[in-house]
Amino acid sequence: MSLDSPLNSLGFAKPPAQTRVVVAMSGGVDSSVVAAMLAEEGYDVVGVTLQLYDHGAALAKKGACCAGRDIHDARRVAEDMGFPHYVLDYENTFREAVMDEFADSYLAGATPVPCIRCNERVKFKDLLETAKDLDADCMATGHYIQRKMGGAGAELHSAADPTKDQSYFLFSTTQEQLDYLRFPLGHHASKEETRVLAGKYGLRVADKPDSQDICFVPNGNYAAVIEKLRPGAAAPGEIVDTEGHALGTHRGVIHYTIGQRRGLGIGGLSDPLYVVKLDVDAKQVVVGPRDLLATRRVPIREINWIGGGTLMDQTERQIAVRVRSTRPPTDAVLRPISETEAEVELLVAEQGVSPGQACVFYDTDSSRVLGGGWIWRGV
Repeated sequence: MSLDSPLNSLGFAKPPAQTRVVVAMSGGVDSSVVAAMLAEEGYDVVGVTLQLYDHGAALAKKGACCAGRDIHDARRVAEDMGFPHYVLDYENTFREAVMDEFADSYLAGATPVPCIRCNERVKFKDLLETAKDLDADCMATGHYIQRKMGGAGAELHSAADPTKDQSYFLFSTTQEQLDYLRFPLGHHASKEETRVLAGKYGLRVADKPDSQDICFVPNGNYAAVIEKLRPGAAAPGEIVDTEGHALGTHRGVIHYTIGQRRGLGIGGLSDPLYVVKLDVDAKQVVVGPRDLLATRRVPIREINWIGGGTLMDQTERQIAVRVRSTRPPTDAVLRPISETEAEVELLVAEQGVSPGQACVFYDTDSSRVLGGGWIWRGV
């Protein structure tokens, strides 16, 4: 193969037929379109789906990925498009790496984001290694995020469609992983473009609804899952104000999150109250006025930096951050403490910043994702 051979659409200097790509298939429309598109382009496609939790229990559950019905849908797409498909049993790995930490984080008064841990510890770790074992040149996913080549190599960028952007959930992608991964849908202007392609390829998942819940949390009932994983976790206690005065009782700290207003069961007060702190040791839910939720200083740890150079190259950086997946980036200053810890100062105070959530870093002058870390103590 000549050194001046043109690059194919995945960035390799060889024909698609000589390029093997493992596609992580959840059974949804996004990853199905990625697999079908690459197969049509002539790539040597191998589809892989992970079975992450009890298959039988999953069959009847709607609104989440990786369930039994989704495994069936992924297999059917592979059969229709004529490429091999494998299902890997990752139940034990998923429970140990994702579900157990999810439960323990809630019990510690944090608000975890298990989808990030799943990408970090399962999909982009074990599955990626499986792709390499299959001699794949790269692994492709249906995530809405862009991989662009910069002066120093591959960079991670927000999706073209801000309403579908998944960069918040992928901040922990390492540079080595980014070099190997591909995200063919990230440049699409809208999800509708993906569904149009699904129709073009004749995929029977073209009209399949998007997943909404965390895959192992049916109907968004976090507390029920935690009680199943950690029996006795929902110990009752008091709802107190910031002075320690009892205002009512609760069914367990795991039922509450920082910033929550509804469902406290302490009506009849002149001013609305919000959950401002969860005291796990005292089994107390602390409530107070809305202004107590505002904070500007956010401690971060377990930082993954993919912004070029090292995190410690500068004593402070002007960046933008997202402290929740549902919020847009806001201006901030990043002050490193070590290669894995830092303090973020928000230029405008945010409300409801919660331990256990991610703080994701963005370049202020472009769509580039610089990395991120975990908010880790009562702020």
